[in-house]
Amino acid sequence: MAKSTVVPFELPSEFSPDPLTEVIQAGAKVLLRTAVQAEVSAFLAEHAHLLDEEGRQRLVRHGFLPEREVMTGIGTVPVQVPRVRDRGANADGSKIRFRSSLVPPY
Repeated sequence: MAKSTVVPFELPSEFSPDPLTEVIQAGAKVLLRTAVQAEVSAFLAEHAHLLDEEGRQRLVRHGFLPEREVMTGIGTVPVQVPRVRDRGANADGSKIRFRSSLVPPY
């Protein structure tokens, strides 16, 4: 029996089968992150006139929600939505909540 000298071709782990798709997904990730950050900044600027009992900004950034994947036309794109904290409450006890119009709710 003859021994085969053919070496199977293996893709290195860092090599993508489709580099163009990876470049597009990386660009989509940056674009989505920038757009969500701008959306949060606009939301906070819109409510900047609201102060709590101690005279501080009532709405503040408060970290990020857990990262998750959003399905797009080019595949899944990881995204982290900033968290907005309401330090006060309305007269009826309700709080103001930030909801992104770009990223669907969890």
